Amino acid sequence: MAEKTTFPESTGTPGALPAGPPGEPGPAEDRPDKPDAAVVRDALGVGVAVGLSGFAFGVTSAGSGLSLLQTCVLSLLVFTGASQFALVGALAAGGNPYTAAAGAFFLGIRNAFYGLRLSQLLALPRAVRPFAAHWVIDESTAVTLPQPTRRAARIGFTVTGLTLYVLWNLTTLVGALGAEALGDTDAWGLDAASPAVFLALLAPMLRSTVERVTAALAVVLALTLLPVLPAGVPVLLSALAAPVVLFLTGRAKGSSGGSADEGLGDSGNHGNREDHGIDEAHGNVAERKKRGERSA
Repeated sequence: MAEKTTFPESTGTPGALPAGPPGEPGPAEDRPDKPDAAVVRDALGVGVAVGLSGFAFGVTSAGSGLSLLQTCVLSLLVFTGASQFALVGALAAGGNPYTAAAGAFFLGIRNAFYGLRLSQLLALPRAVRPFAAHWVIDESTAVTLPQPTRRAARIGFTVTGLTLYVLWNLTTLVGALGAEALGDTDAWGLDAASPAVFLALLAPMLRSTVERVTAALAVVLALTLLPVLPAGVPVLLSALAAPVVLFLTGRAKGSSGGSADEGLGDSGNHGNREDHGIDEAHGNVAERKKRGERSA
């Protein structure tokens, strides 16, 4: 997680989170204080609902050929569902282990960007940060960000992270142990459980047109490349959607900015010409007055 940031004093509600970018209302202005019990209830709801899907990972991982120990260690140390499913899915499809691991790594690196934002909101002591970083995942971020105060954010993050970590690992163990009883795990479609949860959490966060276009392009790239590239590689290449959209957006803004500058330049020259004409008119009047005084 990022270094602790010191915020300037705010005139808003005591304990409120720092205001957002210029032009946007701060959290204290548009979100009332939230009781601790309500934060805990929301965090438990997300933690329990998503934590139970660890069963699907345990079944899928065991059905892909990983041992019970390997499956449980993945949940204990990696603890990011989408990356875990991507890894075992690529291995089950016969993909290269290094390619599968790279795909899982780049899919999980999003948590580092979550950490940059959460470190500012939570402002945890330095000694606690390495442990808290392990709980920086989609669900804990989704619960923490909307909270109106730092206290509420800390409660939401802690309850969500703790509930999810315990349940995810317990249900992973149960799923791996019960994989043989289920028979053909592919027929159950359990490998789609975690990606479905991930998409359900991600979709409401795509608020701007640029974000929606980026997500849509990434999906198109992944689906297009899936039949022609080894397992795990389409996930890596779908990340190219972000720089492509940013490049095109930058060019569009540059073009509109250039046109505006040119228009301002023309209006400025026009204004200079008008000022010059006014000065000439005043000069002619003054000259005529001087001539009239000399004639008199």
